[in-house]
Amino acid sequence: MKVTTPRILIAAVAAGALGLRASLWLGGSPLLRTEAGQRGLQAALDATAPQPPAGVTPARPGDAMPRISLPDLDGQMQTLPDAFPGRPLLINVWASWCGPCIEEMPELERFAQSQGADGVQVIGLALDTPAAINEFLGRVPVSYPILVDTPGPADASVWLGNRKGVLPYSVLVAADGRIVKQKIGPFTHGEISAWANPGP
Repeated sequence: MKVTTPRILIAAVAAGALGLRASLWLGGSPLLRTEAGQRGLQAALDATAPQPPAGVTPARPGDAMPRISLPDLDGQMQTLPDAFPGRPLLINVWASWCGPCIEEMPELERFAQSQGADGVQVIGLALDTPAAINEFLGRVPVSYPILVDTPGPADASVWLGNRKGVLPYSVLVAADGRIVKQKIGPFTHGEISAWANPGP
């Protein structure tokens, strides 16, 4: 079989994607747990991401969070950040088929349970079908709200800065609606509390 240039490129891209997924599955390099490492990874992924559709502007730290309206699992529309006025938000983008997402969910649940009425509000944003989400949550329940979106080039995670579509993806939004941080990859044990401190 003759190997053509397009096939070599496809194989290289596939190998790179598998490498990134393996890195995220294993918790990644310690460098990725630093703000500088996350900014570098975000920049590298953005450089290879397709251009977002016309009218879609992926948010960056310091930007106001775009208003996003999505249904919850009961089909009720929720608009972020308006649904939780005056509270910081930790929006975690996940899917039921995403191994690293599943690994970090107990950490997110522990963090959500530790927050009081004025603490950080955890929100799961599932890029999945309601049936798959409900089946998964029947096995791994969480107490925080879950919103549903269909994956695609203009899904809510792209608006939140996830141009490459890597999961899991988390965004910290300050109480004033400004995006503070973005994180590619799963949280490790004990990492969320420090990361989600929306200090200056």
